Order: sequence, then structure tokens, then C-alpha cells
Amino acid sequence: MLSCFRHTWALLAVTALIAAALPAQARRDVAQEQARTAPAWARDGLIYELNTRTFSATGNFAGVTARLGELKALGVSIVWLMPIHPLGQVKKKGTVGSPYAVQDYYGINPAYGTKEDFKRLVAEAHRQGLKVIMDIVANHTSWDNVMMRTPAYYRRDASGNVVSPYDWTDVAALDYSNPALRKYITDMLVHWVREYDVDGFRCDVAGEVPLDFWEQARTSLEQVKRDIFLLAEAERPNLLVRAFDADYGWAMYHAMTDVITRGRSARAVRETWEQERRTYPRGALHMRIADDHDEKRALALFGERGAMAATALIFTLDGIPLLYNGQEAGDATESRAPALFEALPVSWGSREIHPDVPRFHRGVIGLRAAHVALRQGSTTWLGNSDEERIVTFLRGDGTEQVLVAINLSSRPFAGTVEASGDWTEVTPGADAARAPGLPALSLEAWGFRAFRKPQSH
Repeated sequence: MLSCFRHTWALLAVTALIAAALPAQARRDVAQEQARTAPAWARDGLIYELNTRTFSATGNFAGVTARLGELKALGVSIVWLMPIHPLGQVKKKGTVGSPYAVQDYYGINPAYGTKEDFKRLVAEAHRQGLKVIMDIVANHTSWDNVMMRTPAYYRRDASGNVVSPYDWTDVAALDYSNPALRKYITDMLVHWVREYDVDGFRCDVAGEVPLDFWEQARTSLEQVKRDIFLLAEAERPNLLVRAFDADYGWAMYHAMTDVITRGRSARAVRETWEQERRTYPRGALHMRIADDHDEKRALALFGERGAMAATALIFTLDGIPLLYNGQEAGDATESRAPALFEALPVSWGSREIHPDVPRFHRGVIGLRAAHVALRQGSTTWLGNSDEERIVTFLRGDGTEQVLVAINLSSRPFAGTVEASGDWTEVTPGADAARAPGLPALSLEAWGFRAFRKPQSH
């Protein structure tokens, strides 16, 4: 989280403390409000996060543009580009420096290409029906950012020295009590939409920037592009009322990780989902994660079969699933700190080493694309005969129900699920002629199965 500048658990602790400090009535009020409605293309979407310098052999915009067709064929609909700006050199981390230490918000990293190259990338993505969102770091800049010419833009200590946020020594904290700073950042966001036609922003450390800034910035952005999409790197329920369309599903990621790697009860998945419903505004949308640039790579963390079980969960549970930079190929090249500050290309040859991984991803992506219930439907949890290891739930949209069963353990399962009726198995690669036999259910270790029946009225 927070662009690898601090550990995930530290972020979760801070988030929990902030939530606990809020008056109980304020928390209840947010949960009773309606979340803003994200654009249909985002609610139905599949986000692909890529690091321009590591995604292709050339490490530039041209390399990304050349592979947009592959992403489209995979089923991706939203391309999220990690920061594309020039990197700060003063106090930088690693050999290359962090993409989240931005030297000029209006500039483009020359190693990636020119402004024309970026325009070409966005235009080609749109031609293929893909949306493009940029990663924006609004909370802090590098120490050699051009904004340092205006010292009043930055936060200072009692002695008047510019300060870093937390212990992130390679960046300097911006001061949002300054109206001029707010205008600068808002104008910059509008610039990228107006001049380059980007479709939205993933907003780094969104919870550390004042909420009223984001709400005002959104109003300005919507005057340029009505269906703009804003993704908050945060877990703050109030962000989703008026400012952001979706946030990070970190709590679910960590519950899932604890189940797969530490033997925690699989009930934690359902309990975490229920906690989301109690604390977030109605209809809140979360990005579901099994792998991203702040975490240990999924294949390395979960193992091959465990990674596929995690992927099955994020693609069948409500929310917007995320794929990260070669995840679908079984890449395990480290990318969080300190690797984030180096140039470590994706190992696309992993597809040959882990052939089941790309096959599985194609299948589960296709399953989600084929069933509206998995993209937009309600979620109802089902009991089963071993809830310590197995999660079972229904997704329904009024026309169909899809029953999902996932084994989050390394031991096979043979038992029952609370389901009845005439079901058809739709598990990718399953024998369509095989009778499901529900409520009897079997799952191999880390196994995943899905079943469908028309919605009864």
C-alpha cells in the first residue's frame, strides 16, 4: 500500500485508529448513505495495472501500445498505468528511483517516450475499446519537483523545514491548507483529461489528502469528462460517498491471505465482507486484489495452486478485479520495495514454466465476462459442511444465479453445500455433461467450481 513506502500492516493500523477515533454516529451515517454510482464501464471492468518500465522488453510507451491487443484479448477493459512522470533524483531510493517520487506532474518520463507517444497509447487503447487510468501521487512530491520553487506548497515543521510524510524520506509532503496548491493539483488533473483524454485516475495515498479537495476536484473533472473514474488507494468509507467510485479491498486481501498462508478459518472471508457492508455506504465498490505492486507476488506468496484459488475468489466476488503486470503469466518477479526502485522486467517466459496459470486466468476471466451475475449481481453467502476451509456463495442478478465454491486449503474436500435445484456446472474446463450432484460437493486441494441456474421469480 501507499506505493511501498510503508508496510501494509502499518497502513491498516493507522486506518483502524482513524476509524476508531470517529464518533460512532458519524460512522453509522456513512454506512446509511448511498455510495456514488461508478460508470458502467468501471463496474463491469477488469483493471490491469502495469509498470511501463517493466511491462515490455523496450520498457516504454511503444512497448505498451504494441501489447494492448493482448490485454484486450485477455479480457482486460481498464489499463492502469503506474506513474509516468519524471522521477525525482534528490534523496531517491534504489538505482532508478521510485515512480511515486514525482519530479514534475506535467512532465513525462523521457525513458518512456514523448507526449505524442503517450497520446498515441491512449488513442490506440480507446480504438480497441479499452479505458486508460493514470496513477496520480497528490500527497507528496520528490525533493527536486518543480513545485519546490513555490515553498508555500509544502508542509513544514516548527523550524520551517519541509517535511516528509511519515518516514518516506525520498518525498516531501504537500500542504492542502494552501488554496493555491489545491488549484495547482486540480488544474493538473484536468490537464491530463483534457489534453490526453485519459479516463480517470488511481489516486495514491488518497486517504491522506483532504476529502473536500477530492470532492471539489471531481466536480472540475466531470466538467471535462462526465464518466470519469476515480480509484482511491485507501480504505475510508466516506471517500466513496461523493469523491471516489471505488477503493482498495485491502481487508479482504488480508483475510484471504491469512486463510491461505496462515491457516485462518475461511469464515474470515465472509466476516470481512459483512464488515464491509456494515461500515461502507450502500453499494460501495471495492477493487479486489490478489497481487499488486505493494504486495509479495501472488505466485511466490500463495504457491501456484493457492494463487489460482485467490484469483478465483477476486473474480467471482463482488467488486472490480485487478490483474498486475504479468500475474496472468505466472510471473513472480518481485516488484514491491526495494524492487520498486529498480528496473526488473516481467518474466513472460513464466508462461512455459507455469502453463496452468495463464490457462486458469483465461478461464476465470471468461467466466466473469459470460455472467452478468458475477459482475453486477448481489452476493448471498451459503453454508457448507466445512466452513473452516471452504467458501460458498451465490451471485444473482434477477435472471440467473451463479453458485461459487472455493477450497482455500491444501486438502481435498468432499461434503455438502446449502443448495438445491437444477444446476448446470459452468466451471472453466469442466465436463458440461457431468451432473453437478448438488448439494453434494467435492473440491480438489485449492479447487474452484461454479454452477449456474436461472433465477426463480
